[in-house]
Amino acid sequence: MRVERRHALASAVLGRSTVPPQAEAEQPPPLTGIMGEIVDVSPHLIIVENSDGVEERLVIAPWATAWHGRPVAPADLPTGARVVVRARQSGRVAERVWGDITRVTGVIVSLGGERRDRTIELDCGPHRGRRTVVIPYAASGRISVRYPKLEPGYLFDAIGTRVDGVTFAQLPATSQPAYRATAVPPPPPAYSGVQSRISGTAVWSDAFDDGEAGVAYPMLERADSECDDAGVSCTGLPYLALGSMLHVGNVCEGRAAVLPIVACGCVAGRFCDRCVECGTSPRGRVAELSPASFVELGGDLVKGCFNARVGLG
Repeated sequence: MRVERRHALASAVLGRSTVPPQAEAEQPPPLTGIMGEIVDVSPHLIIVENSDGVEERLVIAPWATAWHGRPVAPADLPTGARVVVRARQSGRVAERVWGDITRVTGVIVSLGGERRDRTIELDCGPHRGRRTVVIPYAASGRISVRYPKLEPGYLFDAIGTRVDGVTFAQLPATSQPAYRATAVPPPPPAYSGVQSRISGTAVWSDAFDDGEAGVAYPMLERADSECDDAGVSCTGLPYLALGSMLHVGNVCEGRAAVLPIVACGCVAGRFCDRCVECGTSPRGRVAELSPASFVELGGDLVKGCFNARVGLG
């Protein structure tokens, strides 16, 4: 059953409107997340072709920045690169561009290489399969400081680039949890699981369709999600079903949106980390957003998280 159909049926049973309510009465000017492939780029203009073959022509703001494994000028992004663009003014002005960016989150299965570049095989969960990641020698120091235990059974989360089908880990997305992936700490007793808004960390994943708006959520009913790994979290999240509408607020930016739960976030639920980009969030990942949704809520893909509050839409 499609997500839209699930939401419509739930709304009919509960007597809710099928139109999501406004997340907040007052919000900053909206942001637009645009994904696609660079057709042409200059110091003042970038042309991006999306997955439907439609070209978006965006003016590059004078203050715009870009990232392609490292900070670069927007005009230095290569033609053909897959990009995520954060735009203002109805999606016409590009202010931030991320080129060929990817994120790999999973459990370490095996390691290869010793002297220079290292290779890690990750189990990214039953819905996402396995991925092979290369840690370039130049990035190994940054990775090893935050991930001292590159051993099978431990969690791994890194941000990098995907070029010609090869994933390169450039930056650690968080500090490595001290426990194995099978030993997630239980939620604190103080959490009742019935709060109207629950605080924690929101992250992003590239395991969504281009331009898709939505959330992967850890505490899904196992029968509904067809995932035996669902329902694990160190945060007191309530059980929800696919198709439910989730209110997600970026505490740092004062932005919020109501987004559909479109996937199971069983791996994200195993991280009991904090986001420290703006204040310090409580432990636990409460939502894993698509790149477009993360960017539109004011998130920086390189930083990888924001302090969030979630609740029923």
